[in-house]
Amino acid sequence: MAETDPTDPDEPENPTASGGTPVTGTAAGVPYLAVPPATTEPAPLVVALHALEPPRAEAALAGALPMRELSAWRIYLGLPLFGERLPAGGVAEINRRGQDDYVAELFGPVVSEAAEELPSVVRELTVEFPVLPGHVGALGVGAGAAAVLLAAVEGLLPLTATVAVNPVLHPSLATDARRRRRGIDYTWTAAAERQAARLDILDRVPELTERPGNPPLLVVTGENDAVVPPERGEALVERATAGYAPRSLRHLSIPGLAHTMGPEPGLAPAPPTPSTVLVDRAAEEWFDLHLTSGAESTHLLHRPDPA
Repeated sequence: MAETDPTDPDEPENPTASGGTPVTGTAAGVPYLAVPPATTEPAPLVVALHALEPPRAEAALAGALPMRELSAWRIYLGLPLFGERLPAGGVAEINRRGQDDYVAELFGPVVSEAAEELPSVVRELTVEFPVLPGHVGALGVGAGAAAVLLAAVEGLLPLTATVAVNPVLHPSLATDARRRRRGIDYTWTAAAERQAARLDILDRVPELTERPGNPPLLVVTGENDAVVPPERGEALVERATAGYAPRSLRHLSIPGLAHTMGPEPGLAPAPPTPSTVLVDRAAEEWFDLHLTSGAESTHLLHRPDPA
């Protein structure tokens, strides 16, 4: 159920504003912030998943990557165990899980559940909003990008285009970064190894390339990302090339972009930076090319593009 989220006229312009008033609600139990396109006609849909670090909330991601000129519904989803879905015990419980077993109790469950709930969320959103059939894109940042890629690898829902920004392609990238940043050593348990096997996106690339009709994929990494260095994104694209049509797979390295895309606590929109503006522009252009192009004629026919 969606609720109007009016903007106080005395407040600065909403960074997500584009032709209509953003609304909040839940779909299949998942909280969302929905930003409508300028058109009142049915339009394509882009669902976006935030990160475990800034931007770590729907509004923060909408501020970082508003894609204002995109003629599509941009719906920013809350991750499991974050925001309105904090577990009993709140942030203290999240910290406990991270300390006890970061992969098995925090990172793994968040990414896996976020991927698994996407199909039911998208089904409800296409009923709730005037979404153009057959035109669904997905964007993720950090762990959210890992969830989007996991959904693609396992074929959990049909997608027309995907964008993965600073994707955590293996949980060890996160645990290694925690060790370097905080001096926290990580001991791999059997449960964590099982999670990692499922979330090893690079190792599972053959499953992606063997599936016909893969949606165009843009992988964006930051030159200053100490968690997911650009060569990881390049490796993903190189391994996946055989399974994609020409110009439907690309890796882009953004100057000045770090793994986090905003200041702590990462819950509200932050002022744009040159690097986040470049990411936003790249995502907008990718979806415009592969998702919204031809959408007007498809709407007139009122059917998805032919397979």
